[in-house]
Amino acid sequence: MKLTVRAHAKINLTLDVLYKRADGFHQVEMIMQAIELADILNLEETISGDISIASNMVHLPCDHRNLAYQAAMLIKKTCQVKKGVHVFLEKNIPMSAGLAGGSTDAAGVLLGLNRLWKLGLSLKELEFLGARLGSDVPFCLRGGTALATGRGELLAPLPPLPTCYVVLAKPRIGVSTAWVYGKYRDHELLNHPDTAGVQSALGRGDLPGVASRLSNVLESVTISEYPHIGKLKEWMIQYGAVASLMSGSGPTVFGLVLDKRKAEYIADRLRSQSDAEIIITKTVEGNGR
Repeated sequence: MKLTVRAHAKINLTLDVLYKRADGFHQVEMIMQAIELADILNLEETISGDISIASNMVHLPCDHRNLAYQAAMLIKKTCQVKKGVHVFLEKNIPMSAGLAGGSTDAAGVLLGLNRLWKLGLSLKELEFLGARLGSDVPFCLRGGTALATGRGELLAPLPPLPTCYVVLAKPRIGVSTAWVYGKYRDHELLNHPDTAGVQSALGRGDLPGVASRLSNVLESVTISEYPHIGKLKEWMIQYGAVASLMSGSGPTVFGLVLDKRKAEYIADRLRSQSDAEIIITKTVEGNGR
């Protein structure tokens, strides 16, 4: 038996770090948005009982270090499944990009195996398992637009962001999330996201209102280390994006754009000025699967 799942990337419309918790994690408050860009997961049931991962991306670890592998092992053990699965990951989401590529693959495996093995787990139950794998996994299971708190695993659905194009620019560097959070210093920051204002704008279906409030406190770390990220943001706005922001801990920068022709123009200009990987995509409602 075979099954195919689309595992969508995400961007952050806001990202605020409130404080460091006693458990070592940071308390965050952020608004997350699913986008059309997706990895394709092809799952095939096996009778051997083994879990195996393969991918079109040659540098991607396909063993226990891969979150998709960990997700398959977790749900198999939790539900005491005897069968195995082979997963082929068609990677389209850049790695180490701040777009939740690994987390969304894990979410796709949880959703896919729940169907493939007819386990009957609810979305809440899958989110509980996903939170054990990573803070972004629960959102990737749910998709759409949501307020994420706690470590990022506590979700409250929000009205959808009005559909728009998204231009992504991923510099040819990888950024460690742990490194960025380790370098973050709240006392050095003057402004924090207007999360309530973004929620209100979403409720009105007000894309300009959302765009004017995009904010990510982790830019204070990542852009300081990699100034080219700030330059990409400047170019996005210069060439016509209504707003631009770094996603997650970076290094990917995104621009919100109202129409496809403008998105293609921005992408062409960015390619001429930077060696960053440039992708045009759109926002999606729900998990888009």
